[in-house]
Amino acid sequence: MSKAESVVMEHTGRGSWRDYFEMCKPKVVALLILTSVVGTVLASPAWGIQWDVLIIANIGIALAAAGGAAVNHIVEWKSDAGMKRTEDRPLASGRVSLSNAIMFAMSISALSMVILVVYINVLTAVLTFASLIGYAVIYTMYLKRATPQNIVIGGLAGAMPPLLGWTAVTNSIDPYGLLLVLIIFTWTPPHFWALAIHRRDDYAKVSIPMLPVTHGIKYTKLAIVAYTILMVIVTLLPYLAYFAGWIYLSAAVLLGGFFMYKSLELFFTEREKAAIQTFVYSINYLMLLFIALVADHYILS
Repeated sequence: MSKAESVVMEHTGRGSWRDYFEMCKPKVVALLILTSVVGTVLASPAWGIQWDVLIIANIGIALAAAGGAAVNHIVEWKSDAGMKRTEDRPLASGRVSLSNAIMFAMSISALSMVILVVYINVLTAVLTFASLIGYAVIYTMYLKRATPQNIVIGGLAGAMPPLLGWTAVTNSIDPYGLLLVLIIFTWTPPHFWALAIHRRDDYAKVSIPMLPVTHGIKYTKLAIVAYTILMVIVTLLPYLAYFAGWIYLSAAVLLGGFFMYKSLELFFTEREKAAIQTFVYSINYLMLLFIALVADHYILS
């Protein structure tokens, strides 16, 4: 009997609150909400933030992101059960039943829509729903197993939060909000492919066609370098478009330069931990870059 089959037989658990919290992928959601908060702040006058909009909108966006994460657990539970990294997840281990997980995902996703429609605006709700569908359905259910370019195409859904924060304030889709999306869109491939290299054997084991599995590690490392160059160029656009000043530009150059160093180091070395170290830096990079945008917004206003 396979691990997945044995889990099915035990798949009747209700789980604890910790299991449902884990299904929300809180660390991933926290990074997404940081970017959506930054979008909310940048769309507001420097010292005129609407705190009710900032708080309520980002609660709604966070619930939608958590709902998408829960759907990911639901769709991927068999694959999760076959990978060492994910075999102890609530669904993969059988601690939470599929029916309870589905109910949980539907409930928090619906609550998200209610909050955004009633207290924010319809545009933000529609864009948030589109992002949820993009991640939970298009990426997780189809693209992830259809093409090694899954994260490039599906990355748009994960890049949307700063625009969602922006539209919560302005009720409009503005070029500067789209520029924030473009930054995360170009950041996503080098970020995720570094993790995919580190977890290549796990993905190969469950036949998920991540780039290191289909094209090899060396090709993936080259792709990371290429996308890092593109990302660094894109991160200069806020300054060139007069959206941000020298504080942001300095941070973008320094942080991007070190990202380039990490990507080249990954390409030229066979050191085992280089990929996961690049992945970890990519998370810190995005956090610091968006914090620099906020600092620039306030200090130079």
